[in-house]
Amino acid sequence: MMTEADRIFSRFPDFIKEFIYRNNWTELRDIQLDAARVIFETDSNLLLSSSTASGKTEAAFFPIITDILSHPETSESVSVLYVAPLKSLINDQFSRLDELLDMTGITVTHWHGDVGASHKTKLLKNPEGILQITPESLESMLMNRPNDIPRIFKNLRFVVIDEIHSLIGSDRGNQVICHLSRISRLIGHSPRRVGLSATIGDLQLASDWLGAGSGRETVAPIPKKTPLKWRLGLEHFYIQNPSEVQSHSPSLATAPDEDKGGRALLDPGYEFLYDALDGKKALVFSNSREETEYVTATLRQICKARGDKDVFLIHHGNLSASLREDAERTMKDDSVARAVTCATVTLELGIDIGRLDRVGQMGAPTTVSGFLQRLGRSGRRGTPPEMIMVYREETPLPNAPLHELIPWELLRGIGIIDLYSNERFIEPPRVKKMPLSLAFHQTLSTVFSSGELTAKALAERVLSLPPLSTLGKETYRALLVSMINNDFLEMTETKGLIVGLKGERILNSFKFYAVFKDSEDYTVRCDGEEIGTITTPPPVGDRFALAGRVWEVKEVDLPSKLIFVKSVEGKMEVSWPGDSGEIHTKLLLAMRDVLFNGKDYAFLGENARERLDHARRVAKNAKMDENMLVFLGGQSYVLFPWLGTRSFRTLKRFLQKYAPELGISDIQSEGCCYITFKAKQDAGRNLLFAIRSILERDGLDTFALVNEGECPVFDKFDEYIPPELLRDAYAIDRLYADEVLERFE
Repeated sequence: MMTEADRIFSRFPDFIKEFIYRNNWTELRDIQLDAARVIFETDSNLLLSSSTASGKTEAAFFPIITDILSHPETSESVSVLYVAPLKSLINDQFSRLDELLDMTGITVTHWHGDVGASHKTKLLKNPEGILQITPESLESMLMNRPNDIPRIFKNLRFVVIDEIHSLIGSDRGNQVICHLSRISRLIGHSPRRVGLSATIGDLQLASDWLGAGSGRETVAPIPKKTPLKWRLGLEHFYIQNPSEVQSHSPSLATAPDEDKGGRALLDPGYEFLYDALDGKKALVFSNSREETEYVTATLRQICKARGDKDVFLIHHGNLSASLREDAERTMKDDSVARAVTCATVTLELGIDIGRLDRVGQMGAPTTVSGFLQRLGRSGRRGTPPEMIMVYREETPLPNAPLHELIPWELLRGIGIIDLYSNERFIEPPRVKKMPLSLAFHQTLSTVFSSGELTAKALAERVLSLPPLSTLGKETYRALLVSMINNDFLEMTETKGLIVGLKGERILNSFKFYAVFKDSEDYTVRCDGEEIGTITTPPPVGDRFALAGRVWEVKEVDLPSKLIFVKSVEGKMEVSWPGDSGEIHTKLLLAMRDVLFNGKDYAFLGENARERLDHARRVAKNAKMDENMLVFLGGQSYVLFPWLGTRSFRTLKRFLQKYAPELGISDIQSEGCCYITFKAKQDAGRNLLFAIRSILERDGLDTFALVNEGECPVFDKFDEYIPPELLRDAYAIDRLYADEVLERFE
C-alpha cells in the first residue's frame, strides 16, 4: 500500500528524485511532506518554520517547481518571485537552486545592486523562471518599470520570502508586503506566498503578516519539538587582568579544547577565543560592526605574536562586495581546513557556508532568535552545533554601586539558553500600528509610478496596502497635507497630486529605494582595491580601522566621496551609527531567574561559574530577590523592574513625568536592567507604594508620557513627518503600558 510519503514522492519529476537520491536522502523529512501537502493539495499560502539547516529551501521548491512545470503557460513570465533580505543570501540560494534546476530549462535570475545590467536586461526582454531579488530592487522595478510589471509577472504563481523573521514588524518587511499588493493590483491576481524562517516566535502573527492582503488562508505547519543537541561553552574574563588564566577548556560535551597551560600575553578573553578556534573552521559573531572590526584586528594581532598563519577574515555590511564574497567562498571551500570569519548579522541568516566546526560569540546576542540563528551556522551535515561565548568586562571597583557588580551580559547569555531550553521561547514579531515613514515612502513611490492622482485615489491606493491600513484616514490626511505644504507633493490646477520639487530631490537618489536608515558613506580604496565604506572622512594623515586592518589616509576626494589610503600596522577602534535592538520582558525575567535559582549550568567555564556565584552572593546580600527597589546609601536608590525594552522605557518616562510628586530626581539608566535615582529617605522608602497609588488614580496613558515639544525621529523619513504624528506613533509603537501595570499591581 502506498504511503503518503510515497504518493508525494511520486509526484516529483525525475530530476528532483535524482537530486534526492544523489544527496543520499533515504526518506522525505517531515518539513518536506508538510510543504508538499500544502502546495499540492490546497490553494493556501505556506509558512514554513523549521530549524536552521533542516532543508526549508528544498522543501519549498520541490513542490513549487513541480507545480510550475505542470503549468506550461508560466514560461511566458516570471513564475516564482523570491525575495530575500541580503544580497549574499540571494547569491547563495542562486547557486543551490541552479544545481537543482540544471537540467530542467527553468532559468534562475538574481537581481540586486551588485548584479550587472546585462543580466537584468536579459530578464526584462524575456521574463521567465525564478527571479531572486532584494526589497530595494523590487521597489526600483515598481517605480521605474510600472508598465512592464504586468508583462514580467503576468503568470506569477508563487512569491517566496526567505528569513521572514528578519522582516516581520520592520518597515523593510512591510515594504515587501506593500510590493506584493501593488504587483497583485497590476497583474490582476494574487500569487501564493511562501514564507521561510528558522526562528518564528508566534506562528499566528507571522501567518497574518505573510498573508496580509493576499485573500488566501495561510497554513503554518507546527514544527515538531525535537530534543536539543548542542555543544555550548561560556567563559568570562576581566579585561584588565592579563595574568588571568585563559586556558580553561570550554564545557563542550565531546569537543574540549587542548589545555595550553599558559597565561594571557595580550588579552585573556581574546586569547581564550583564539585557542578555542585554533585549527578549526569557524565564525565569530559580534553584536556590532565596531566590535567585529576590533575582534578581527585583535585575533590577527595574537596570530602575528604567535607566529601563526593568518586565517582571519571579516564580513559586515560596510565592507566591499569583493571582501564579503571572498570570506563566503573561503568558508564554503571544503579544501580549506582552517578559516575564521568575524561577522555581524550579515552571516547570521541562512547562507549555507558548508560545515563549520564551531561558532564563537563575543558577549551575548540580544535575542533568543539571534542566538538560534548564529548557533545554527555550525553543526550542519549531521553534527551537533557548537558555540563558545566569551564575556569580557572591566574589573568592578571595590566601591562600585550594586548595579555595576552584576554581570548583566553574562546573565543575558545564560538566560537566552535557559529560556529556549525550558520553554522553546522565541520572541514574537512586533507589529507597527503607525508606520509613518513607510507611508511617506510609499506615497512618493506610488505617485511617481502612477502619475497624477487625486487625493482620494492616492489615499485609497496607499491605505489599501495592508501594512498602512491601520493608519486611519485622518492620520493619512494630515500626512498628505504636510507633504503638499512642504513641497514633497504638488497640487495641479485640476486638483491632482504629482511629485513636488522636494519630493523629486529625494527620489533622484538610489537610496530612496531602501526604507531603512542609511548614512552618507565614503568609499575607501587602497591601490585600486575597494575596501569598504566609513561614515565620516578623516583628514589626510589620520588613521582608522576597516576590514580588520588599520589604514592611513593619503587623499580625500569629498565631491566623489572617495578616501584613498595605505595599509599600516596596528589596531584601532571604529564607530558607525546604529541601533542596539530590543530585549523582550521574558528574557529579563529569565535573567532574574538565573541570578536567583541557584542552578548549576554545565556549559559554564570556571571563570564564568565564579563570576555568576559572586553575582548571586551580591544580589542575595542586597535582597534583590525580595525587593526590586534597593537602597544604595545616602540619597541613592536603584530599581530593578525586570522589564523588556519598551516596557522599561515606559516606566522610566512615567518616573520622569511624576518625579516631583514622587520626590525623586537624577533618574538614570543604562540598557533596560536598572534605573537609578536620588530621593530623600521617606520618598525612597515609599516609592513603590507611591507609584501604585498614582497608577490607580491616573492609569497609564502612554500618550501623556510624550511631551508636547518632542519630535521623536527614528525611521528614515521621520524628519519629513509632522511632529504631532510622530508623538502619537511613539506612544503607540515604542511604549507599552500593560507590563508596567502588571508589575506594580
